Amino acid sequence: MPLFLPPPPLFCNGRWFSFRTVLSLAFSPPRRLRLSPMSSAADDGAAAGAKKGRLRGLVFDMDGTLTVPAIDFGAMYRAVLGEEGYAAWRSSSASGGGVDILHHIESWPTAEKLRAYETIAHFERQGLDRLQIMPGALELCKYLDSREIRRGLITRNVKASVDIFHQRFGMEFVPALSREFRPYKPDPAPLLHICSIWDIPPSEVMMIGDSLRDDVACGKRAGAFTCLLDETGRYDSLDSYADDLKPDFKVSSLSQVLLLLENHFELVPRLQTA
Repeated sequence: MPLFLPPPPLFCNGRWFSFRTVLSLAFSPPRRLRLSPMSSAADDGAAAGAKKGRLRGLVFDMDGTLTVPAIDFGAMYRAVLGEEGYAAWRSSSASGGGVDILHHIESWPTAEKLRAYETIAHFERQGLDRLQIMPGALELCKYLDSREIRRGLITRNVKASVDIFHQRFGMEFVPALSREFRPYKPDPAPLLHICSIWDIPPSEVMMIGDSLRDDVACGKRAGAFTCLLDETGRYDSLDSYADDLKPDFKVSSLSQVLLLLENHFELVPRLQTA
C-alpha cells in the first residue's frame, strides 16, 4: 500500500482537472518541438536529425475534416443574417474579419435566437443527408488504433449529428464534444476538457481541422500542436494572418497526416506513461 495518496482532482472554470494535468499546464512549456511557422507533412529534411515531439492524442474537427463539406454555409448565413447582414459578413470576411454566427446570435432576443438556431439546424440536417466520410479518414483512424493513440472530436455541430456520424461510418471518437458543450471553439475549453479526461498535457496533443479561426485558434490557445487541413488550397499563403492563427502544419489530405506523424513525432501509446 502506498504511503501517500494522490491529491484529489481540482475544479476550475466549470471543469475537473487531475492534479497531474494541472501541473503540466502550469509548469510545462507549450511545445516540446521547435518548428518553423508552418511545416508540410512531407518535410523530411526538417524532420531528419531533429528532435521529435511526443504525441499521445489527436483531436479532430468533424465537418470538413472527418466528413466531406456538405453544408452550404453561405446560404445558411444569408438565411440567418438576412441580405444586409450577409453582405456585411462577406465584406468582413474578405478583409480578414468575419462574424462567428453562433456567438453573434447569442446576443439576440430569445425569440429571434431560437429562430436562428432552428434555421442553422435545418441546414445541418440537410448536410446529414449528403454526409460522406473524408478520404483517408478510415485509414488514419485504423493507423491510430494500431498505435494505441487516443482520438477525440470537437465540433460546433449538434450531438445528434455526431451520433449519426458515429453510427453511419462505424468509427467512434472519445470524447466527442458537440455544440452543447460550452464554450465551444475557438475557445480552448473543449480541448482542455478532453486533455483533462485523457490526463495528458495539451503539449502532447494535436488539433486537426479545416478552419483557422475555429480549429487552429482553439489548438493554439490550448497549447497543443495544430494541423490545418486545406484540401482546396484556400489558405495558400498564411503570411497575412496573426501568429495565433498560423498552424504548425498544413496538409492537403488526411492521408498526409500519416507521413506527418511518422516524420515529426514520437507516438506514445495510451498504456505508456513515461
